[in-house]
Amino acid sequence: MLLAAAALLFFAHGYVHGQVHDQLAEQSITFPAKDSDGLKALPEADRKEVAKYAGESLTTGAQAEVFADHYIKVHLSEVADGQTYSEVSTKSLAAPDDAALAGQVQTLFRGETLRGLLLNAYAFDTMATVALIAAWISVVAGVVLLALAALGLWHARRITPLIGPGAA
Repeated sequence: MLLAAAALLFFAHGYVHGQVHDQLAEQSITFPAKDSDGLKALPEADRKEVAKYAGESLTTGAQAEVFADHYIKVHLSEVADGQTYSEVSTKSLAAPDDAALAGQVQTLFRGETLRGLLLNAYAFDTMATVALIAAWISVVAGVVLLALAALGLWHARRITPLIGPGAA
């Protein structure tokens, strides 16, 4: 059973990881280049995280998490003095003729939506990694149990039973 579970977990890892890669690759998102103004404008801690992938295409869950939390989130915080889409949207509903506020609502909505989608990709890729770890644990446990069963059978053939046929 453990070996069958391992096979299914390996399949799940490959499928989910592949889907995350393919879906992210279709978006054609690229990290800012190493010497770009977009990278230089980030706070130091965020710049270090984003610089790890400078100029690369975004195709992995780990990259999606970095882009969402260290690039998009930083830029969104600059749109409306750190206010969220929900906060700005509420203000915009109270002032429907304020074009600047309406623009901030649209920018925050789009940015937070993209950020959320990227974080979902990161979550699914993390689940794929957990499935891979569980698969390897299942393989090891299955092999250990098979070895113990084989040793038990070998031992049973080598001893004299205390009761039943062949007992002394």
